[in-house]
Amino acid sequence: MKLDILVFGAHPDDAELGAAGTIAKEVANGKKVGIIDLTRGELGTRGSAEIRDKEAEESKGILGVAIRENMEFRDGFFVNDEKHQLEIIRMIRKYQPEIVLCNAIDDRHIDHAKGSELVSDSCFLSGLVKIETQFEGMPQEKWRPKSVYHYIQWKNLTPDFVVDISNFMERKTEAILAYSSQFHDPKSKEPETPISSKTFIESVRYRAQDLGRLVGVDYAEGFTVERMLAVESLDSLI
Repeated sequence: MKLDILVFGAHPDDAELGAAGTIAKEVANGKKVGIIDLTRGELGTRGSAEIRDKEAEESKGILGVAIRENMEFRDGFFVNDEKHQLEIIRMIRKYQPEIVLCNAIDDRHIDHAKGSELVSDSCFLSGLVKIETQFEGMPQEKWRPKSVYHYIQWKNLTPDFVVDISNFMERKTEAILAYSSQFHDPKSKEPETPISSKTFIESVRYRAQDLGRLVGVDYAEGFTVERMLAVESLDSLI
């Protein structure tokens, strides 16, 4: 299946927190979108890998994405090396996305920056004809996405562009809250974490509101880029 957009996240819920509004909007616009989680989040303080598998599947339904897969890399310990790059290259060549979204280039969790670099490097390598890969016993053709964009996570990085998600903020929130093991639950007896506080979801909404305010819309999500953006004409900007 060819996808228009392939979204990578180091952990289940990364894609939702950083880009769920954009994902939902692109799906509504008829684009085929998929999500690939690099790990099962097994080192997370709250919940378990099995619980997060179910939560990721629930979020998949909320967002309406075409596919969701998990690479089952080691949470906390995967690295940007040839072995992991080849696994990502197989996924890029399998789905042949035009656009890839991936983790923040700099963030609080070490897996986010590692995941960002791993996916970005793999997107480049995937376009090299002399790197040979197979999927289900068949040779794959080279494929390089046209664009790689990085969503913003814990740190308030300055975005290079934002996407208006005003009509999709509630869908984004619903997809995030599918991960009920990770966020605030007054009945939970599990240890508190930075994202399980009462104010964390409010901060996600506030960031979207603030980015929206800066461009004259209700809510927006921000992205950074590795190469200069171009527009066809001045009036293509909102």
